[in-house]
Amino acid sequence: MPEIFRFFGYSFFFYSQEHEPLHVHVEGNRGHAKFNWDGDHFSL
Repeated sequence: MPEIFRFFGYSFFFYSQEHEPLHVHVEGNRGHAKFNWDGDHFSL
């Protein structure tokens, strides 16, 4: 999984060849989230 960057203990990354819509995974000490990208905005 390619890591985009780390920020205050959070890792932002994506998986190549993963399903649509485009999205970014975020992991930290207390859990994880996935943010979808619609071309203009991110949504949780």
